[in-house]
Amino acid sequence: MPTPLPRIATIVLAQRDAKAFEAALGVLSLQNPILLSDGKAFEGEVGKGVTQERILEAMTTEGIKVDVCVQPSEGRRKELLICDMDSTLIGQECIDELADFAGVKDRVSAITERAMRGEIGFEGALTERVGLLEGLELSVLEQCFKERITLNAGARTLCQTMKANGAKAVIVSGGFTFFTGQVAKACGFDAHQANTLLEDGPKLSGKVGMPILGREAKLDALKAHSADFGGPAAAVAIGDGANDLAMITAAGLGIAFYAKPVVAAQAHCAINHTDLTSALYFQGYKESEFVT
Repeated sequence: MPTPLPRIATIVLAQRDAKAFEAALGVLSLQNPILLSDGKAFEGEVGKGVTQERILEAMTTEGIKVDVCVQPSEGRRKELLICDMDSTLIGQECIDELADFAGVKDRVSAITERAMRGEIGFEGALTERVGLLEGLELSVLEQCFKERITLNAGARTLCQTMKANGAKAVIVSGGFTFFTGQVAKACGFDAHQANTLLEDGPKLSGKVGMPILGREAKLDALKAHSADFGGPAAAVAIGDGANDLAMITAAGLGIAFYAKPVVAAQAHCAINHTDLTSALYFQGYKESEFVT
């Protein structure tokens, strides 16, 4: 019988805290521990019975907030980074912010929330929400990006570090190409895919280009972009909504980022207390290797 591959547990503290860091190290007693970031992140080998849930429970008992990933040691460094955009790479839902300019934010946000929780179909929800933007001046898109949209902490570092180590970086979003193009440029992503807002002269027509990029299209994008690297196992996929689930569960490492419960329950691991650089720690990168 072949010897089982080692399993690695990576622990990232919510805040850099030397005292809490030492306490966490002592409680977990990992084999062959490796320091990834002083006072912030470490990893080590764990036995078969040690789960993310058990580690999180132990840390909660100690009053230490952490994000954890337990996975096989082999193949942890991924060759493809594939990310959702809204509420993942950026802190907003672009369609909700556009809706605010159109005076319909409450109506649109309610639909967005239900779609991200998986309560209603993404495609129908997007069509309905875009319909409420009919007549919005095209100039508002640029205004919205400049005034409302902010990159989440670690987004550029995650992209740049993986690219510096030979990975391909792609945004696949249920949002809109106007915004994914800007975010891709700001972070350095190699490619981006999203939905297209159709125009009627100088205004939005209230319609979206077909076919709509939803859950299955995200999975198709994962398969297509990872083909050169041997398939989805070579990818890390990150997202927060129900439309991200197919690509998250199919990827070699699928991360739920401050996600809805339906997503967090099915992802390989979750980021709930830290930022996007945890996706680097989970792959075994040390802070000294980060490209900022």
